[in-house]
Amino acid sequence: MSFAQLKDRALVSVSGPDAENFLQNILTTDLDALAAGEAKPGALLTPQGKILFDFLISRAGKSSFRLECRADISVDFMRRLILYKLRAKVEIAKADQGLVTVAWGDDSTTSRFDSTPVADARFLDAAVSRFYDGTAEVGDPAAWQALRIAHGIAESGSDYQLGDAFPHDVLLDETGGVGFRKGCYVGQEVVSRMQHRGTARRRVLIVSAERPLPAPGTELTVAGRSVGTLGSTTGTTGLAIARIDRVKAALDASQPIMVDDITVSLAIPAWAKFTFPLEIVGPQESVGTEEA
Repeated sequence: MSFAQLKDRALVSVSGPDAENFLQNILTTDLDALAAGEAKPGALLTPQGKILFDFLISRAGKSSFRLECRADISVDFMRRLILYKLRAKVEIAKADQGLVTVAWGDDSTTSRFDSTPVADARFLDAAVSRFYDGTAEVGDPAAWQALRIAHGIAESGSDYQLGDAFPHDVLLDETGGVGFRKGCYVGQEVVSRMQHRGTARRRVLIVSAERPLPAPGTELTVAGRSVGTLGSTTGTTGLAIARIDRVKAALDASQPIMVDDITVSLAIPAWAKFTFPLEIVGPQESVGTEEA
């Protein structure tokens, strides 16, 4: 088994008799579909439907949930949850101690960890577990980065900025991070409209090149015009959030897609259900036009 301690992660606890109803009414994740022993992705959105905070949520006991998020946003995330609390009977707290470790591969060595494994539900084609309050060993963070990139799993900070992406942009609609059959939550109207109209154009793609890729934030371009932005990288492979209509137009026209002076290939994650548009209709879909 390969593993890595994630020092940039933190835990926020939400517990109490109203905890599930409270979270169900504000988060994108459908808690009715959250089983014990799994961690699902999710987000707290702005009213306009953009991701304000992203996280992994799992059950920590009866009427108790743990929300794993970036350590640098954990205090703000907790404060935002408290703002929504009103008269709900819930306790919201940030864990002072709590190591987050991720492990993947052969599960025969899970006994080395002190806590029960929680399946990372974002990985639809690989077995990945998370452990809380587990080993203090560092493991191999670089290998974890490579695994996440290879499977097309985007995270805020590394791949997109909070307040700048819709759930569909980062594939939360395909990894169980959005409940389309649950009731209302903050930003629900916008997200549901994108789903039912099929208007999601920005998507996470896997980037491949023959030379090491440049820093995250570098634009992907076609004929000098932007089609997306590079995110996490490891050597010649990386992630990008790109306009799939513009990428399809470039592919149909046999135009090279560039990152700086490097020609790259873009691929949809193998597990994803979305596809490149079958055809590009009208000038509004051509490469280089502004996103609506």
